[in-house]
Amino acid sequence: MQIETNTNLLDQFGWTFRVSPSLDDPSRVLLLLHGWTGDENSMWTFTQNIFSSYSIIAPRAPYSAPPDKGGYSWRELKPGTWGSPTLEELSLAADALVSLVDDWSASLSITSPTFDMVGFSQGGALAATLVALHPARVGKVAVLSGFVPSGVERLLHPGLLEDIRFFWAHGTKDELISIERGRASIEFLENAGAEVQFCQAEIGHRVSKECWRSLATFLKN
Repeated sequence: MQIETNTNLLDQFGWTFRVSPSLDDPSRVLLLLHGWTGDENSMWTFTQNIFSSYSIIAPRAPYSAPPDKGGYSWRELKPGTWGSPTLEELSLAADALVSLVDDWSASLSITSPTFDMVGFSQGGALAATLVALHPARVGKVAVLSGFVPSGVERLLHPGLLEDIRFFWAHGTKDELISIERGRASIEFLENAGAEVQFCQAEIGHRVSKECWRSLATFLKN
Protein backbone atom coordinates (compact mmCIF):
# COMPACT_ATOMS: atom_id res chain seq x y z
CA MET A 1 0.00 0.00 0.00
CA GLN A 2 1.30 3.46 -0.93
CA ILE A 3 1.76 5.72 2.08
CA GLU A 4 2.04 9.48 1.95
CA THR A 5 5.69 10.47 2.22
CA ASN A 6 5.03 13.16 4.82
CA THR A 7 3.67 10.75 7.43
CA ASN A 8 5.48 9.33 10.41
CA LEU A 9 4.99 6.03 12.23
CA LEU A 10 5.05 6.47 16.01
CA ASP A 11 4.76 4.35 19.13
CA GLN A 12 3.57 6.62 21.91
CA PHE A 13 0.90 6.82 24.58
CA GLY A 14 0.45 3.03 24.43
CA TRP A 15 -0.52 3.08 20.74
CA THR A 16 1.07 2.50 17.34
CA PHE A 17 -0.13 5.17 14.94
CA ARG A 18 0.77 7.05 11.77
CA VAL A 19 0.54 10.83 11.73
CA SER A 20 0.77 13.69 9.29
CA PRO A 21 1.15 16.97 11.17
CA SER A 22 -0.43 19.93 9.42
CA LEU A 23 1.81 21.89 7.08
CA ASP A 24 0.32 25.01 8.65
CA ASP A 25 -0.20 25.64 12.34
CA PRO A 26 -2.77 22.92 13.12
CA SER A 27 -5.93 23.92 14.93
CA ARG A 28 -7.80 20.62 14.76
CA VAL A 29 -7.17 16.88 14.77
CA LEU A 30 -8.61 14.42 12.26
CA LEU A 31 -8.85 10.85 13.55
CA LEU A 32 -8.80 8.06 10.94
CA LEU A 33 -10.34 4.73 11.95
CA HIS A 34 -9.59 1.75 9.73
CA GLY A 35 -11.87 -1.20 9.15
CA TRP A 36 -11.69 -4.88 10.13
CA THR A 37 -8.25 -6.34 9.24
CA GLY A 38 -6.88 -2.86 8.46
CA ASP A 39 -4.05 -1.01 10.15
CA GLU A 40 -2.54 2.44 10.57
CA ASN A 41 -1.74 2.58 6.84
CA SER A 42 -5.23 1.81 5.51
CA MET A 43 -7.00 5.17 5.57
CA TRP A 44 -4.60 7.65 4.01
CA THR A 45 -6.22 7.46 0.60
CA PHE A 46 -9.13 9.46 2.04
CA THR A 47 -6.93 12.40 3.07
CA GLN A 48 -5.87 13.85 -0.28
CA ASN A 49 -5.90 17.66 -0.36
CA ILE A 50 -6.73 18.13 3.32
CA PHE A 51 -3.28 17.94 4.95
CA SER A 52 -3.06 21.70 5.53
CA SER A 53 -6.33 21.74 7.46
CA TYR A 54 -5.61 19.14 10.13
CA SER A 55 -3.07 17.29 12.13
CA ILE A 56 -4.04 13.76 11.09
CA ILE A 57 -3.65 10.68 13.27
CA ALA A 58 -4.36 7.09 12.20
CA PRO A 59 -4.07 4.57 15.04
CA ARG A 60 -3.64 0.83 14.69
CA ALA A 61 -6.53 -1.00 16.38
CA PRO A 62 -5.44 -2.73 19.61
CA TYR A 63 -6.52 -6.30 18.82
CA SER A 64 -5.12 -8.68 16.22
CA ALA A 65 -7.52 -10.13 13.69
CA PRO A 66 -7.36 -13.92 13.12
CA PRO A 67 -4.04 -15.02 11.59
CA ASP A 68 -5.72 -16.17 8.39
CA LYS A 69 -7.11 -12.65 7.92
CA GLY A 70 -4.23 -10.49 9.13
CA GLY A 71 -4.49 -6.91 10.29
CA TYR A 72 -6.26 -5.62 13.36
CA SER A 73 -9.66 -5.21 15.01
CA TRP A 74 -11.26 -2.57 17.23
CA ARG A 75 -12.80 -5.24 19.45
CA GLU A 76 -11.43 -8.38 21.00
CA LEU A 77 -12.73 -11.50 19.30
CA LYS A 78 -13.92 -14.13 21.73
CA PRO A 79 -16.01 -17.26 21.24
CA GLY A 80 -19.56 -16.22 20.48
CA THR A 81 -18.63 -12.69 19.32
CA TRP A 82 -18.27 -13.29 15.59
CA GLY A 83 -21.26 -11.15 14.64
CA SER A 84 -21.34 -7.39 14.24
CA PRO A 85 -19.61 -5.49 17.06
CA THR A 86 -21.80 -3.97 19.76
CA LEU A 87 -21.66 -0.88 21.96
CA GLU A 88 -20.24 -2.95 24.80
CA GLU A 89 -17.46 -4.36 22.62
CA LEU A 90 -16.44 -1.01 21.09
CA SER A 91 -16.83 1.32 24.07
CA LEU A 92 -13.38 0.52 25.50
CA ALA A 93 -11.65 1.49 22.25
CA ALA A 94 -13.83 4.59 21.93
CA ASP A 95 -12.89 5.85 25.38
CA ALA A 96 -9.19 5.07 24.81
CA LEU A 97 -9.18 6.97 21.52
CA VAL A 98 -10.42 10.14 23.19
CA SER A 99 -7.43 9.93 25.52
CA LEU A 100 -5.11 9.34 22.57
CA VAL A 101 -6.42 12.42 20.76
CA ASP A 102 -6.01 14.48 23.94
CA ASP A 103 -2.40 13.31 24.37
CA TRP A 104 -1.55 13.94 20.72
CA SER A 105 -3.24 17.35 20.76
CA ALA A 106 -1.33 18.36 23.87
CA SER A 107 1.96 17.35 22.26
CA LEU A 108 1.20 19.79 19.39
CA SER A 109 -0.30 22.52 21.61
CA ILE A 110 -3.69 22.10 19.90
CA THR A 111 -6.34 23.47 22.23
CA SER A 112 -9.53 22.74 20.28
CA PRO A 113 -12.04 20.92 22.52
CA THR A 114 -13.33 18.91 19.55
CA PHE A 115 -11.88 16.73 16.80
CA ASP A 116 -13.21 15.18 13.59
CA MET A 117 -13.32 11.54 12.46
CA VAL A 118 -13.38 9.42 9.33
CA GLY A 119 -14.14 5.72 9.84
CA PHE A 120 -14.51 2.91 7.33
CA SER A 121 -16.65 -0.20 7.96
CA GLN A 122 -15.86 -1.39 11.50
CA GLY A 123 -14.04 1.92 11.96
CA GLY A 124 -17.25 3.69 10.97
CA ALA A 125 -19.14 1.71 13.60
CA LEU A 126 -16.51 2.76 16.12
CA ALA A 127 -16.88 6.40 15.07
CA ALA A 128 -20.64 6.18 15.63
CA THR A 129 -20.00 4.65 19.04
CA LEU A 130 -17.48 7.29 20.05
CA VAL A 131 -19.69 10.21 19.09
CA ALA A 132 -22.64 8.71 20.99
CA LEU A 133 -20.50 8.30 24.10
CA HIS A 134 -18.64 11.63 23.81
CA PRO A 135 -20.79 14.01 21.71
CA ALA A 136 -19.24 17.14 23.19
CA ARG A 137 -15.82 16.10 21.87
CA VAL A 138 -16.70 15.71 18.19
CA GLY A 139 -17.36 18.25 15.42
CA LYS A 140 -17.67 16.23 12.19
CA VAL A 141 -17.98 12.51 11.54
CA ALA A 142 -17.66 10.68 8.24
CA VAL A 143 -18.92 7.08 8.25
CA LEU A 144 -17.93 5.13 5.13
CA SER A 145 -19.70 1.82 4.52
CA GLY A 146 -20.43 1.57 8.23
CA PHE A 147 -23.32 1.17 10.68
CA VAL A 148 -24.59 2.14 14.11
CA PRO A 149 -23.72 -0.85 16.34
CA SER A 150 -26.32 -2.62 18.43
CA GLY A 151 -26.79 -0.81 21.73
CA VAL A 152 -25.64 2.58 20.49
CA GLU A 153 -29.17 3.50 19.41
CA ARG A 154 -30.18 3.50 23.09
CA LEU A 155 -27.80 6.41 23.69
CA LEU A 156 -29.10 8.48 20.78
CA HIS A 157 -31.79 10.50 22.52
CA PRO A 158 -33.32 13.55 20.78
CA GLY A 159 -30.96 16.51 20.63
CA LEU A 160 -27.80 14.58 21.53
CA LEU A 161 -26.16 15.15 18.13
CA GLU A 162 -27.73 18.45 17.12
CA ASP A 163 -24.35 20.24 16.98
CA ILE A 164 -22.59 17.52 14.96
CA ARG A 165 -22.35 17.18 11.19
CA PHE A 166 -22.22 13.75 9.59
CA PHE A 167 -21.20 12.47 6.17
CA TRP A 168 -22.35 8.97 5.27
CA ALA A 169 -21.21 7.07 2.17
CA HIS A 170 -22.64 3.68 1.26
CA GLY A 171 -22.81 1.37 -1.72
CA THR A 172 -26.19 0.08 -2.82
CA LYS A 173 -24.52 -3.25 -3.63
CA ASP A 174 -22.56 -3.52 -0.37
CA GLU A 175 -22.32 -7.25 0.33
CA LEU A 176 -20.98 -6.88 3.89
CA ILE A 177 -23.06 -4.06 5.37
CA SER A 178 -26.34 -3.64 3.53
CA ILE A 179 -27.56 -0.30 2.28
CA GLU A 180 -30.73 -0.93 4.33
CA ARG A 181 -28.68 -1.10 7.51
CA GLY A 182 -26.88 2.06 6.47
CA ARG A 183 -30.15 3.92 5.95
CA ALA A 184 -31.53 2.68 9.27
CA SER A 185 -28.35 3.91 10.97
CA ILE A 186 -28.75 7.34 9.39
CA GLU A 187 -32.30 7.48 10.75
CA PHE A 188 -30.98 6.80 14.27
CA LEU A 189 -28.56 9.72 13.90
CA GLU A 190 -31.14 12.12 12.47
CA ASN A 191 -33.59 11.27 15.25
CA ALA A 192 -30.86 12.38 17.67
CA GLY A 193 -30.62 15.74 15.89
CA ALA A 194 -27.67 15.10 13.58
CA GLU A 195 -27.29 16.78 10.21
CA VAL A 196 -26.39 13.94 7.82
CA GLN A 197 -25.09 14.36 4.27
CA PHE A 198 -25.71 11.07 2.46
CA CYS A 199 -23.81 9.86 -0.60
CA GLN A 200 -24.68 6.53 -2.20
CA ALA A 201 -23.38 4.79 -5.30
CA GLU A 202 -24.02 1.54 -7.16
CA ILE A 203 -20.94 -0.19 -5.77
CA GLY A 204 -20.03 -2.76 -3.13
CA HIS A 205 -18.12 -2.38 0.15
CA ARG A 206 -15.99 0.59 -0.82
CA VAL A 207 -16.24 4.33 -1.49
CA SER A 208 -17.02 5.71 -4.94
CA LYS A 209 -14.99 8.49 -6.55
CA GLU A 210 -17.98 10.81 -6.33
CA CYS A 211 -18.45 10.16 -2.62
CA TRP A 212 -14.71 10.50 -2.11
CA ARG A 213 -14.80 14.00 -3.63
CA SER A 214 -17.86 14.87 -1.53
CA LEU A 215 -16.01 13.71 1.59
CA ALA A 216 -13.10 16.05 0.83
CA THR A 217 -15.52 18.97 0.49
CA PHE A 218 -17.30 18.00 3.70
CA LEU A 219 -14.04 18.04 5.65
CA LYS A 220 -12.91 21.36 4.17
CA ASN A 221 -16.12 23.28 4.84
